[in-house]
Amino acid sequence: MPHNRVIDRPVILGLVGDSAAGKSTLASGIAAILGTGRVAVLRSDDYHRHSRAERRRNGITALNPKANHLDILEQHLCLLRQGKPVLKPVYDHARGTLERPALLEPRDFIIVEGLLGYHSRTLRDCYDVKVFLDPDEDLRIGWKHARDCAERGYTPDEVAASLERRRDDSQSHILPQRTFADMVVRFHRPDDAPDESGIRLNARHLLRPTLPHPDLGPVLDAGGKTGFRLALARDTDGKPVDVLDIAGDIEPRRAKAVEDLLWSLIPEASHLRAPLGQFTDHRGQPQQSHSLALSQLLLTYHLVKAALGHFAR
Repeated sequence: MPHNRVIDRPVILGLVGDSAAGKSTLASGIAAILGTGRVAVLRSDDYHRHSRAERRRNGITALNPKANHLDILEQHLCLLRQGKPVLKPVYDHARGTLERPALLEPRDFIIVEGLLGYHSRTLRDCYDVKVFLDPDEDLRIGWKHARDCAERGYTPDEVAASLERRRDDSQSHILPQRTFADMVVRFHRPDDAPDESGIRLNARHLLRPTLPHPDLGPVLDAGGKTGFRLALARDTDGKPVDVLDIAGDIEPRRAKAVEDLLWSLIPEASHLRAPLGQFTDHRGQPQQSHSLALSQLLLTYHLVKAALGHFAR
């Protein structure tokens, strides 16, 4: 926590993307850096209007705004931004059921992760930093199969059927939210490893000018020509944006040097150092990814700067 924090309300990060895009993995790492006792996590899936069985009977998917209490989510996010607690609904993913509501107390930082977090203007206005996760589609599908079968009681055929049912709603309701993000983070496989799904994934950050991004000059030098690269490109709307590429196979020595330089950009939070880039692979084994670690640290940079009032609104 920055010692000279000037914002007297919670700083709110949005992590939005399709199902199994990596939102929870990114969120848990950021929370570990900031200190889990200083971070509250709000999952917008808790605001599902129907149980899994009801959605199937009604022929509606969780990606459809009509299947969610987004009006209540708006109210709760506005209250949390004001530093007030909320009694939020709870959705049990393992059983697909609606459970008893739970009290959520605001903390110094709030991470909001889910499918429809940027659906309305009211929701979008609540965030200090908005990130959209947009991994390669075949990568996301693999992650969804692994997670839903291991944690949510699905069979492979049920996951495949769910993906098919959700296809149109994903295109209509999830992907359009990409345009509202300050940063778009895309994990993708290296050309020489078409089956890679974890440690060696590359990360691409699309940095829009809606946030003041850090001066990455010294970081780029430390990352080497192949490990860390910044280029000017065109966004989907034709506007110029910076694109930061982080190689998944960056040498550990260079990754450490880049990490140290990124920490130097937020000296106010140097005491927050924590292990970065940790995730669980498809076999349930703990792993560490340099591209994930550096992505988590870059997002943490923005949260710390927001707490210091660098781009308060």
